[in-house]
Amino acid sequence: MHVDLPVNVFKHRLLAGEQQIGLWSHLSSHVSTEVIAGSGFDWVLIDAEHSPNDVLAVLPQLLACTGGTAAPIVRVPWNDTVLIKRYLDIGAQSLLIPYVQNAAEARAAVEAMRYPPRGVRGFAGATRASRFGRVPDYHTRAEEELCLLVQVETAEALGNLEAIAATDGVDGVFIGPGDLAASMGHLGQPGHPEMQAVVVDAIKRIRACGKPAGILTADEKLARIYMAAGTTFTAVGADVGILARGTEQLAARYKGAL
Repeated sequence: MHVDLPVNVFKHRLLAGEQQIGLWSHLSSHVSTEVIAGSGFDWVLIDAEHSPNDVLAVLPQLLACTGGTAAPIVRVPWNDTVLIKRYLDIGAQSLLIPYVQNAAEARAAVEAMRYPPRGVRGFAGATRASRFGRVPDYHTRAEEELCLLVQVETAEALGNLEAIAATDGVDGVFIGPGDLAASMGHLGQPGHPEMQAVVVDAIKRIRACGKPAGILTADEKLARIYMAAGTTFTAVGADVGILARGTEQLAARYKGAL
């Protein structure tokens, strides 16, 4: 039985320059991911770096996105060839790699995404990624539908931004505002006016390299500023934040009236 290689809609829209609005998912549950995936967002970020996710937890979340509006992106815990291989093998087609500092680290991420001779991804014959061996040309064509996003989140990475963005095989560059602010002396203040200027400049530099730029911010004013500056994959909130703030407001409406 033969089936076609799954199309990565997120990648094709990204490369076409279309604005795609996303939501971060920390809750590590296939139930919450399914709810989010059908809410109208273009993508959902399944976080395995700062959330209690692992390969076995991410797999059902990928399944939960089936039929929804939101394409899944997985942020792996680290720029590690073995970890990248495992998330690719379970069928993740779009990966966000954290803490990429320079062109060499970007190239390492690219090589982890590709089979030899263009990379070092380990061969496996019947993974979920190949629909258990039912995509006959998976290993020669997989790269077509894989999307690699790298995350810049330090002053050092900003210094190497053009070299990172110019790396062949990098499909988009994501600015990590929280760690970037910490790196530049504004810990816990990603919306600081100085950081806004830094981020806008970084977005413009990424776009000048011909690559899509992305960011996460739950501040609508900042989100619109960054979109106007040129981001085309923009996360505008996170499930934990929505749940925490929404439940606090609901409780306060009743507790405050007692």
